[in-house]
Amino acid sequence: MKALVQPRALFIGLSVLCFIAFWLSLALGPVSLPLVDIARAGLRLLGFPVAGAGLEQAELIVGQIRMPRTLLGLAVGAVLALSGVAMQGLFRNPLADPGLVGVSSGAALGAAVAIVGGAAFGGLPEVFAPYLLSACAFIGGLGVTAMVYRLGRRDGQTSVAIMLLAGIALTALASSTIGLFTYLADDATLRTLTFWNLGSLNGASYARLWPLLLVCALIIGWLPRRAKALNALLLGESEARHLGVDVESLKRELIFCTALGVGAAVSAAGMIGFIGLIVPHLVRLLAGPDHRVLLPASALAGASLLLFADLFARLVLAPAELPIGIVTAFLGGPFFLYLLVKGRT
Repeated sequence: MKALVQPRALFIGLSVLCFIAFWLSLALGPVSLPLVDIARAGLRLLGFPVAGAGLEQAELIVGQIRMPRTLLGLAVGAVLALSGVAMQGLFRNPLADPGLVGVSSGAALGAAVAIVGGAAFGGLPEVFAPYLLSACAFIGGLGVTAMVYRLGRRDGQTSVAIMLLAGIALTALASSTIGLFTYLADDATLRTLTFWNLGSLNGASYARLWPLLLVCALIIGWLPRRAKALNALLLGESEARHLGVDVESLKRELIFCTALGVGAAVSAAGMIGFIGLIVPHLVRLLAGPDHRVLLPASALAGASLLLFADLFARLVLAPAELPIGIVTAFLGGPFFLYLLVKGRT
């Protein structure tokens, strides 16, 4: 596959797009802010003595509401896109998705246990409720992924085909368990569970943001170091071994990074689909299959796409807010059908 865009031009374009998405996410909302006020409010947040009329309101809006939400969108979009690249490289299939290893369904199951179980015990203190929900979702995602990996191991080797089948089976089992919790939930708990499964950046806060930023930094720092090994894996496992790649170690790293990243993203923002499918495929069409370009470019594109989707979710029904998972599904569903039709032709 030949690259349609040179890497330098692609990175410049995606960086500009990400900056525009970042700026619009801070500027637009029930109260619109000009770029100058955003910049001055940002300087005040950093401790610089900037004076000006009305900056207190801008500082409050940017610092306490929009900045954590925007940073959360950047981190979640980048992590989901990188996880999609990792899974597509592992399965050597551009239609692969992070949900194939069960991490998304496991995280949703963990969240359902926290929401319905907490309500069954009379509710949890408000101080601990968000952290318990995130922790249960994260543990659920890691747990299901570990089961998928364990089922895929045989005679010291990891079978990608068996992992795929195990992921489908455990995803179905987790979905049926979530359905049981949904049936047992009362009206208030059912509403909470439903909206969490639809995904949203509305509950962003610095306390929930820092763990995800740490995970995002680890994945962004680690996966590009395995770009050459992923390029070799595209040739096949036997060929990659002949080129000196430890294929089994690479599989473990890809699965662990995906479970860690998607688990953290889902625990912070709920279920947001199709980012891990759409973004890597679009970037691959523009830049080709070289993972040295594909990984960082997908991180930038994923962050930008999720911020634009969040902007649409915030503004289209203002002052109400559309769940972001609905927006990404409306984008991803037709695109996935297009890929299927294109693959047939």
